[in-house]
Amino acid sequence: MEIDTILDEIFKLPEESKTALKLNISQIKYPKGHILLNAGKVESNIYFIKKGIVRAYVNQNDNEITFWFGKEGQTVISMKSYTQDEKGYEDIELLEDCELYELKKENLQKLFETDIHIANWGRKFAEIELVKTEERLISRQFKNATDRYLELLTYHPELIRRIQLGHIASYLGITQVSLSRIRAEIK
Repeated sequence: MEIDTILDEIFKLPEESKTALKLNISQIKYPKGHILLNAGKVESNIYFIKKGIVRAYVNQNDNEITFWFGKEGQTVISMKSYTQDEKGYEDIELLEDCELYELKKENLQKLFETDIHIANWGRKFAEIELVKTEERLISRQFKNATDRYLELLTYHPELIRRIQLGHIASYLGITQVSLSRIRAEIK
């Protein structure tokens, strides 16, 4: 997905502001398996996924618990680092070879101070990320694993084809055996 499309989906900027923002964005590539963001570190970059799939997870008792998947067009960020300049709690792993757009937080902060349109874009970005987090929390709290799997199938069927079943099971909070049972019941 192209950067113009990603930026516009967050908030439509005047061309001059979008150009100023894009001047601070660079393209990078990393291979499958690369850890893009590390738990226990203050992460100062924001990434937008041009191509590929990523997952966010936390380690708990030597067990990786996946809580988010990102795909083309989505943002990869440690919100704790971004908002509070504190160490993040999540690792972000690339599940495919990825092409990303990288934006340094310090550059974005400077743009916020000089361009009201970019500041509004940043506010809208934060609002969108908050709603996504709230939706994940509500889904996790009030839906069972079968319903959450059906939700994935309905809204993100490409993820089911592109992500290992072990990661999907972790995301659903179940074992792979339970996931296999759910998949068999649905067929």
